[in-house]
Amino acid sequence: MTNTNTPAADAQPEIERDDRHEVVRLDGGGSTRTDDSGGGQDDRPTILVPLEVLEGESLPDGTSELLANAHVVLLGYHVLPEQTATEQAREQFGATARKKLREFADRLTTAGATTDIRLVFTHDEQTTINRIIYEHDCLAVLVPNSVETPESVLVAIRGRVGISRNTRLVAGLFAGTDVDVTLYHIIGADELEDDAETLMNGVQNELVERGMAPDAIDVRIENPTEQSAIDAITALGETHDAVVMGETDPSVTTFVFGMPSEQIAERFLGPVLVVQRERPDETA
Repeated sequence: MTNTNTPAADAQPEIERDDRHEVVRLDGGGSTRTDDSGGGQDDRPTILVPLEVLEGESLPDGTSELLANAHVVLLGYHVLPEQTATEQAREQFGATARKKLREFADRLTTAGATTDIRLVFTHDEQTTINRIIYEHDCLAVLVPNSVETPESVLVAIRGRVGISRNTRLVAGLFAGTDVDVTLYHIIGADELEDDAETLMNGVQNELVERGMAPDAIDVRIENPTEQSAIDAITALGETHDAVVMGETDPSVTTFVFGMPSEQIAERFLGPVLVVQRERPDETA
C-alpha cells in the first residue's frame, strides 16, 4: 500500500523562519516519527534527498526504485542573495517549487517509499541543510545521479567506526530484494590482513542478521596501491549501479559539497549514498 504525507493541493504549509532561512513544511509538520537511530516510519532508513529545485534539478531516473524501502526527506532548496528576503522568495517562487516537489514525492511513494517534503529558501546553504539532517535524524544523504533499476551496490568500508549505521542503511534498503552488495575494503597502512578479514566478516554477518541473504553479499579486500582510495572506489563503482560510503569529515555539511563524496559523485555516474556520522548524543 502506498504511503505518503503529501497534503491536498489547497493545504496550508507550515513555515519556520529565522534570520538565515525559511523552511516550508508541505506536509503540515510531518506525521512521521523518527528516532535518533536514523530509522523512520516502519523503521525504514531515513535518507535526505536534496535538490536545487528552482535551478532545474529534478529527481533522477531510478531514484524511486533505489529508495523504495526508505523514508525519504525530500528537500527542495534555493539559495538567495543576501538582500533577498526569504518570505519574498517564497511568495514569488513557492508555488512552482511546491508543485515540482509534490510530483517527485508521488514518484517516490508510488515505488514504495514514505516521504516528508521540505522547501527551503536560505541565505546559508550548508547550515540550513545541516539543520534538516539533524531535525530528521537522517541516516544518509543521497548524492542524486541517474541509475537504471539497481541490481548491484558497492559499499566502501573504511574501518569500524560507523559500521552499524552502514549495515542499517544497506539492509534497510536492500534486504529482501534482488540487489547484490559488494563490501569493499582497502587494508590500512597499519592494518593486518587478518584484522581486515575479521572486520569484513563482521560486517557481512551483521548484514545477514539484519535480513540480507548471505549469497547476495560479496566481500572484496585489497592491499593499498599507488592508486588513491577515491580512484579505487570510483573504478570499482563503475561496475555497480550505486555506491555507499561513509562521511569522512566530522562536519555533516560535507555530505555533498565536501570531499571525497563529491569527487566520487563527479566521477561515478550513478547515485552515491553518504552515511552520516552519529550525532553526539547517539549511543549506537
